[in-house]
Amino acid sequence: MASTKLAFLAVAVLLLQASWCAMAQQAGTAAVMALTSFEDGDPAACDGNYHSDGDLIAALSTVWFAGGSMCHRRIRITNSLPNGLNLVAEVVDECDTQSGCKDNMIATSKRVWDALGLDTNIGEVPVTWSIA
Repeated sequence: MASTKLAFLAVAVLLLQASWCAMAQQAGTAAVMALTSFEDGDPAACDGNYHSDGDLIAALSTVWFAGGSMCHRRIRITNSLPNGLNLVAEVVDECDTQSGCKDNMIATSKRVWDALGLDTNIGEVPVTWSIA
């Protein structure tokens, strides 16, 4: 009985992850973007390496990271300002919800913030993202 419940739970989690990824592919998914450094702390989950904050890179929340299935995928990030600037960044890491990331969060390098014309002192900004 317990193994049946566990199997059902595993299938439900996989379906939830698939639906999140499908939503992101169809249209921009609303998110909160935060600034992070990929040069220190733990190495990136996708490849075990550190990355330059001068690169266009991102970390997705645990749900969106989908167990690593988003590793090295390119995503389009659009800022919420009237100019609607957008760019394509590579997913290199998980923004772990157990370490404080919200379910709707992406963390990005300083280069992403600069390219989107955002002030890094703001802390968090609303954006949308989609599979590029």
